[in-house]
Amino acid sequence: MQEFTTAMTEGGAVIQWGVVIGASLAAAIVDLRTGRIPNAITSPLLAVGLLYAGWAGGLEGLARAAGACALLALPFVLMFLFAGGGAGDAKFMGAIGAWLGLSHGAIVLLSVCVAGIILAVCKAVVLRRLKPVLASTYFSFHTFMFSLLGHKVKDHSVDESDSEYSCGLTIPYGVAIFAGVCAAGVFILLWQG
Repeated sequence: MQEFTTAMTEGGAVIQWGVVIGASLAAAIVDLRTGRIPNAITSPLLAVGLLYAGWAGGLEGLARAAGACALLALPFVLMFLFAGGGAGDAKFMGAIGAWLGLSHGAIVLLSVCVAGIILAVCKAVVLRRLKPVLASTYFSFHTFMFSLLGHKVKDHSVDESDSEYSCGLTIPYGVAIFAGVCAAGVFILLWQG
């Protein structure tokens, strides 16, 4: 059976994408100003997304939306737990999953990740911090992968006073989410149209 987002009329898809793009723009602006995506944006977006999915697709639509919410939030929850990502990013991506479902949500997730990488690399290049960012990323990935495999991990922690490897580079991920949502929307429009 098709997902509720693909079974809906064009008007329903316009509502879903309109809400997600509008909320993403608001989140990006707030994230640029404050450095966070607040619950005042994520909570209503998630609640109304789940209600809309239930209204449009019944219990099956609600279940699919909840599953998509969990799957889109999962990578960002892991980043929050292991790499210092923001909890607001995870909640916001979950809310996007609730609105768009898994098939469109997966495209958004990929687009957001690519946008985040591009934004981080651009900021690192502009600030002349590319080498420390790459080193920090390598150490974080190495530690995470070995921890997942159950291996003891040598202490690869880096002395924060060592300017060669201290990173400290943060990006407003709300901007990456907005860019990824817009790119995914364009891709889906061209692909389905």
